[in-house]
Amino acid sequence: MALQRICDPMLPELSRVFDVPISEASQVISLFALTYGLMQLFYGPVGDRFGKYRVVMLACMGCGVGSVLSALSANLEILVTARIATALAAAAIIPLTLAWVGDVVHYEQRQETLARVGIGTTLGMTGGQLFGGLLTDTFGWRWAFALMAFAFAVVSFLLLKQLKHLEPVAQHGHEPAGFFKQLQQVAHNAWARTLLSVALVEGAMIFGLLAVTASHLHHMHHISLTLAGGTTALYGLGGMAYMAVAKFAIRRFGEVGLARWGGAYFGLAFLVIAFCPWWQLALPACFVAGFGFAMFHNTMQAKATQMVPTARATGVTLFAGFLFLGQAIGVLVLAALIGVFDSSHVLGAVAVGVMGLGAFFAYAIAKRNATQADHA
Repeated sequence: MALQRICDPMLPELSRVFDVPISEASQVISLFALTYGLMQLFYGPVGDRFGKYRVVMLACMGCGVGSVLSALSANLEILVTARIATALAAAAIIPLTLAWVGDVVHYEQRQETLARVGIGTTLGMTGGQLFGGLLTDTFGWRWAFALMAFAFAVVSFLLLKQLKHLEPVAQHGHEPAGFFKQLQQVAHNAWARTLLSVALVEGAMIFGLLAVTASHLHHMHHISLTLAGGTTALYGLGGMAYMAVAKFAIRRFGEVGLARWGGAYFGLAFLVIAFCPWWQLALPACFVAGFGFAMFHNTMQAKATQMVPTARATGVTLFAGFLFLGQAIGVLVLAALIGVFDSSHVLGAVAVGVMGLGAFFAYAIAKRNATQADHA
């Protein structure tokens, strides 16, 4: 997540350094996300066949190499190419991690466990946005990628040390069905189609908003990239706050309530970010948005781990693929719209859309639960 979000606050600087519009500089995010999404079709069956833990470890090594190439890029074209190469490896990490959890944790405890695992992803989101802005403002944007290269070197070493202890844990006694057979099953499953559609729209709207928030704050309020990136990083802290109370929230709201109120909190917070004339209010708004996103997305993740139980890596990577394909579309569209329309109006319109998405997903979960109860 840090690798994915590291470029968010540096878009204005990349635009200046390479003398291109922000919509063109945003390719370092959108093409990363597009590649990430497409590679899910590859890593799902690979993880099921060769071991999820081992593939994640090798992917981390690849991310370290890609980060070094990004830091050494001489122009925007090379940087975009390096980001695409990095995404080829990064695509394996989060979905196969979620699938590994799905293999070893029963569904009754899985959402709570995924919430704890989510502390890592939200720390990455926070750190990527914070250090992306801070290092860009101080030492230069190349040092942000140097930091990522060092981080992945450390993580790869730690994963290698634990390989013989953790890789065998998630092995199953059954052979997963063929990947294309699983695709056919998903295509004929109405609930799977609904879940993947929500993931696509979520990626386009929520992650699209995240990618342009720092630029919006920088241009609208004339604050530094460090401050804009640090403000946006509170989004990740809001997600961490949810992780801390996830056990209570899951029992209090249930999946339907988490989906509905998560979308509502996120949308209302971004309306404040979009239209409030005082940038200081963006601080608590980003925190609340992160809390709401975690409520919504954690519920999505739990549902995704059950989409194809007999080949969990394939199912979760399909979910991740739609999520990040949506992000690629969202970043490109929002960056283009902000180049034509006022960024406040663009962010506000998408925020309202997220509120509607939360209400729809809550309705879909409730309808499915009622159908399953009738069949039982």
